[in-house]
Formats: sequence, C-alpha cells, structure tokens
Amino acid sequence: MNDETINEMIIKCPACAKNGVAKSIMKEIEIPHFGKVMETTIQCPACGFKHSDIIALEQNEPAKYVLEINKSTLSVRVVRSQSATVIIPEIGVKVEPGPKSEGYVTNVEGVLTRFESAVKKALNLFDDEESQINGKKALDSIQELINGNGTATLIILDPFGQSNVVSEKVEILEIPEEELRELKTGFSHIEEN
Repeated sequence: MNDETINEMIIKCPACAKNGVAKSIMKEIEIPHFGKVMETTIQCPACGFKHSDIIALEQNEPAKYVLEINKSTLSVRVVRSQSATVIIPEIGVKVEPGPKSEGYVTNVEGVLTRFESAVKKALNLFDDEESQINGKKALDSIQELINGNGTATLIILDPFGQSNVVSEKVEILEIPEEELRELKTGFSHIEEN
C-alpha cells in the first residue's frame, strides 16, 4: 500500500467538544483489489473518541458479488464500500447504506460478526414476541456459520462497483437495471420540481 498524507490538522472534538485537541488525518491510499481510497481518521486524546472511514475515490461498473459462506470461505477478504448493500438471504439479514455508512475491509467471518452484533442490538431494542423469535433464529444461524457449520450465501450489491470479494470462488455479476434503480446508495438526493 502506498500512503500519502494529504491533510493533518488539530480540530474541535466532535464527541467532547474540546477545542484544539482532536487530530484529523486524511490519507490517499492504493488498496490492492480495490483502488484508490481516502482514509480518514479522527482521534481525541482527551475523551478517547476515535472514528475512521474509508471513502472510495474511483467509480467502477455496478457489481453483484456472490459467495457461498462455509468453513473454507470464512477467511476470504471482503471490501465493502460505503455505498454497498450486504445480504445473507437464507438468514433474512440485510444491511443497506445510509448517510453515515462506512466502508470497511474485513473477511467473511468479520461480516458475520457485524451481523451478529446488529442482531443482538435489535434483540435489545425490540421486545415483541415475533421480533424476539426471528432475532434469536437469525442469531443462532449466524453463530453456526461463524463456527464453520452449514452454508449460506453472501451477496454484496454495489451500485458504484467499489466493493470486492477477493476469492476465486466469488461470482461477479452485473446488476440488472431495474434492481440497480431500487438500490440505496447512502447518498442524499435533491430532486428538482
């Protein structure tokens, strides 16, 4: 990876609001299998706040990545851009991008762990019987996959083609136009009347 610091400055902390203590760093990085990205980091030594994000600087053709999740694919590298939707249809879990979406680089197990954490939070938020039953079922399925038991399908839909699944086993498909129109991007749109 070739790092080039573009901007480094001391700013007001967005968490504790102390002036002149948080460090903001922006770097342009070339990531193999992904391309050029802007890595941003904010750290505050006063309160411990830390936030980092990866913003893709290149746009490619829309792409749909499909990979079977099984014991042998848990370590497969996954790059999810801030505009991608991640789905495991057999479990009924889906993460769509929003205005605060962050890109990340992880592996299949890391994606499962993110879903596991989200389902646990949902179980704490929604206490109706149906939500609890569905949430616990999804959680059990995710944990089985993390333990290398069973199979499921990981689907990443990226309207800007900035995500990647680094494996010979991944199937990379075009996203049909009608499906592409329905995809969320995480970016706000202002329409003229």
